[in-house]
Amino acid sequence: MDSITQAVLGAAVGEAILGKKTGRKAAILGAAGGTIPDLDVVLLPFFNDLQRISIHRGYSHSILFSVLGAFLIAWILSRVKWTREVAFGRLWWFGFMVLFTHMLLDAFTTYGTQLLLPFTDYRVSFDSITIVDPVYTLPLTAGLSTGLFFYKKYPGRMVANYLGLGVSTLYLLFTLVHKQQIEERFGEELAKQGIVFDKMLTVPVSAANLVWYGVAKDGQGLHIGRYVAGQEEPVTFEFFPTNDHLLEGLDPYLIDRMKWFSQGFYTVAEHEGNIRLYNMQCDMQGIRYFGDYKAPTAFYFEITPLENGAYRLDSGMHPENSVQ
Repeated sequence: MDSITQAVLGAAVGEAILGKKTGRKAAILGAAGGTIPDLDVVLLPFFNDLQRISIHRGYSHSILFSVLGAFLIAWILSRVKWTREVAFGRLWWFGFMVLFTHMLLDAFTTYGTQLLLPFTDYRVSFDSITIVDPVYTLPLTAGLSTGLFFYKKYPGRMVANYLGLGVSTLYLLFTLVHKQQIEERFGEELAKQGIVFDKMLTVPVSAANLVWYGVAKDGQGLHIGRYVAGQEEPVTFEFFPTNDHLLEGLDPYLIDRMKWFSQGFYTVAEHEGNIRLYNMQCDMQGIRYFGDYKAPTAFYFEITPLENGAYRLDSGMHPENSVQ
């Protein structure tokens, strides 16, 4: 999720755990702690494009990081004036929850998180919410703000904060249920059109879970369709061949990481001697048309083969429905 939402979530969690002990300072500590996992972005300039896809939402977004990081946070807070009188166990629980709720929320997005590192680099992604969704953020913010600024006594503050946390959490659960309904609708549409597929990806592309894309993968490529909640007309699917043959002869590790990043939902195209790989798992901005070719989404990785098996990896973005 976006940084503002993560800070608000951390503040709300901090208020819930430490608010009775430290007052409004708990929200400040929670907001700071809730942004720690995203500090992995400061490392990105030191890595190339291929390495960056594994670094971001990697170890700093793992359960192990939450457990160990909580000990460090608790140790630091046990020496801070605001919190030195709080039991170490409560401080550890505070540290764990502000870190874990951050990465758990990120897992609801399509980018996902590598929660199980270092045991496996499998990216956990529920694919049920967009990176920015005010329907989640606003109740959380309203509950926290109401408690902090309109209630001076502890019980009232906590009730407002818990209410905000409760409503936002219920919305997250709703997105999971709604996703199941969306998948059923896409499945019905695919069956009506005689499209047989091996697996399907559904991702929301608007706030409030209103607009979705469905990606059905078969042995030849991807069938991509767009659906708006409440839509009665049939979903139109466009086919994009995988074109795996264009990856032959390229660096095996590069290809392995690209496929891992896309979780199998990718297509490949050739452009002026270079290879473009489109990742449906982490980028779904609608079909782009340029010249006599259509791209399944806007963002792409571009692989430029060099001498002796070397390559250069870049990234690019297609303008919306424009010639390129």
